[in-house]
Amino acid sequence: MTVDLSSPSLPRLGFEWPTGPDFREALHDEWLVTNGRGGYASGTVVGCNTRRYHGLFIPNLEKRGRTVLLARLVEHADVGGKTYALGSEERADGTSSEDGALHLRDFHLDGLVPVWEYQLGPARLRRKLVMAHGENTVFIAWEHVSGPEVSLRLRPFPVDRPHDRPIPSRHLEATVVLEGPHVELRIGDDAPPVRLRMYGSRASPFVGLEETSAVQRYRVEKARGYEHTEMQHSPGYFDCKVAPGETLALGITTDAWSCLERDPAEVFTLELEREQRLISRAPPEARTGVPARLVLAADQFIIAPMRAADDAWARSMGQDARSVIAGYHWFTDWGRDTMISFDGLTLCTGRVHEAAAILRTFQHYVRDGLIPNYFPDGESEGVYHTADATLWFFHAVDRYLESAKDAELLQDLFPTLRSIIEHHQKGTRFNIGVDPADGLLRQGADGYQLTWMDAKVDGWVVTPRRGKAVEINALWFNALRLMATWAERLGHDARPYLAAAEKAYGSFNRRFWNEKLQCLFDVVDGEHAKEDAAIRPNQVFAISLKHPVLHRERWEPVLEVVRRDLVTPVGLRSLAPGSADYKANYDGDLRARDAAYHQGTVWGWLIGHYVDATLKVNPDVQAARALLRGMEEHLLNTGIGQISEIFDASEPFRPRGCIAQAWSVAEALRVFMKTHVT
Repeated sequence: MTVDLSSPSLPRLGFEWPTGPDFREALHDEWLVTNGRGGYASGTVVGCNTRRYHGLFIPNLEKRGRTVLLARLVEHADVGGKTYALGSEERADGTSSEDGALHLRDFHLDGLVPVWEYQLGPARLRRKLVMAHGENTVFIAWEHVSGPEVSLRLRPFPVDRPHDRPIPSRHLEATVVLEGPHVELRIGDDAPPVRLRMYGSRASPFVGLEETSAVQRYRVEKARGYEHTEMQHSPGYFDCKVAPGETLALGITTDAWSCLERDPAEVFTLELEREQRLISRAPPEARTGVPARLVLAADQFIIAPMRAADDAWARSMGQDARSVIAGYHWFTDWGRDTMISFDGLTLCTGRVHEAAAILRTFQHYVRDGLIPNYFPDGESEGVYHTADATLWFFHAVDRYLESAKDAELLQDLFPTLRSIIEHHQKGTRFNIGVDPADGLLRQGADGYQLTWMDAKVDGWVVTPRRGKAVEINALWFNALRLMATWAERLGHDARPYLAAAEKAYGSFNRRFWNEKLQCLFDVVDGEHAKEDAAIRPNQVFAISLKHPVLHRERWEPVLEVVRRDLVTPVGLRSLAPGSADYKANYDGDLRARDAAYHQGTVWGWLIGHYVDATLKVNPDVQAARALLRGMEEHLLNTGIGQISEIFDASEPFRPRGCIAQAWSVAEALRVFMKTHVT
């Protein structure tokens, strides 16, 4: 294994294997490439698809969302009369082909570009893949490094299925249209054509000899309780030859043919230059080491959403529409995740213009005092069942104003922010509203999960937390105090916000303090008017936010309980061990996983606010930095160069959930920078 995180340009992460990796172990190591539009390509380092989300071309299509269009490319190399397979597969009959591991000697990321090196007898071949930023276009290149001439046969297996839907029981066959070097594959009723072009002086025309694959088995989907087999059909293949020092490439797009009328080397160069700019415009403390790697990881979440309505209003304002993919592979853009990730993804990376665009995008979608919880794939309207996303919006606005000093944006946002406060005070959807008796914010509706602990399966809301949740009221107090500051800055009357904040402050400290456990109740006025004494990480926000709602003398005991019961090397447990509902591991089918999702499972993003809170009590930056060592080590496994969504609550804290999660990356980057020591 090799890792170089000290490069002043693009950090390199990678592995080297003298005789190839262990196939079973390497199946857990995945790569991810994105295009800034929500589309992606992803797979395992040994070329074996283990998820329905794996594929070499998964564009984000308007009105369709992320769609798997090229599941895989089967590659065979002939060297001196001997044939070598570059990929791997697991089949439904229990057999497997592990050649992708047998011949692989090196895998690494050059910035965000995955690179494989294969030893094929006496020949060495290097492969790399890039998505053109802002396009639904992929280029795959093969470079002959050393040894005799290599003959390559490249067989594409196109499919047409939404990436997050059940796998169809029957495979579709593509219609092929040939025109010179252009190959167009038409598959499905309403899918755009997939356009292919080979580049290289000795690439043959497309050979229309069809082949149906063995039934593929996706082991991760099987373990998750989903459909996990797929038969694929290939309409033909390319035959190519590549000599020492030569490179050949394959271009794939659903955009115009003009996207393939260029030298693929130019696209790789442009991506290299784009990534160098990302690092160079980040703050100085984020240009080397782990922070630089996280700057690149952060880029994979910021997107121009594929919603025509967004383009229309954005153009009318002279503004770009921007949003945040919450996690790969299956999340879309989520309001809560966007606002929590906002600081780390945009301000800590020097992307201030895009930060403003994100705020304006979500301002545009405010309805009844709420921002959307998320946007479903391929749809233009959001879903609004969230009690906290809108309050995190205030936090994000404050972080932006501190960084950008943008008086014009505050002036534009203020009427929306004022309306949000008014809707919360009067009461809005899902019984979200202020209790006039104590000034605290309550929420809850049957069948809905409105806080960030939002697991739900088959109508079962696992952690409903109806009532007055601790972090909701910490965020509410923080929002009121911020509004008072902004109102005063703009010449408005700040007194109503200050009065509401003072009332909430007194009630919070009277009602949420659990004297017996020396920490905070998770919910008061909950089910059957009871207090929930479960020890959860939500109480940290009563300390960590800019305006902490908890009395100062109670910070240390709260943090001691959190440190004792919840802190791990990769984040905070969502519930303390020993609790009746505690689950040590996140595995099994959907119901079993959701039962554990917020009942012990470790969440990486929570480490950020825990670091904030501990530094308020003890400004020992080196001790705070030590809390991040597990995150640093994690960059080399699962989603290589990324940080996972969640982890098991017990050792060895195995990564689970999404291989790349926006708020995990954002909060890690933010506190890596905050604990930077010169």
